[in-house]
Amino acid sequence: MILLDTNILIEILKNNQKTLQQVSGLTPPLAVSSITAMELIYGARNKQEVKKLERFINKFQVIHLAPNISILALKLISLYAKSHTLDIPDALIAATAIQNKIKILTYNTKDFKYIPEIDLVLQ
Repeated sequence: MILLDTNILIEILKNNQKTLQQVSGLTPPLAVSSITAMELIYGARNKQEVKKLERFINKFQVIHLAPNISILALKLISLYAKSHTLDIPDALIAATAIQNKIKILTYNTKDFKYIPEIDLVLQ
């Protein structure tokens, strides 16, 4: 299983051919954090776009927050928020990947590369 970061889904929605080829070459299942789903829906322009995004998100396995994920995210924030500007959504996405022992595919490797437990998919 591979966890897709928000920026990957945005590029898929933009029909970015490089991203589409890369993602199509991954071994399913592909997953997203519920945080990523929230970020996408939050950015929708209207209710029609929300519905479209919900259908898109449902193509992936959505991993929801659980106590162990939020506990680890809090630890990551304590460790990296000031030194590496780790923000709350990225901490929750990172914790989701770590707790589920899955790799993250992202174009923003700088957001995660300093977390030793993170396994990034290399492009």
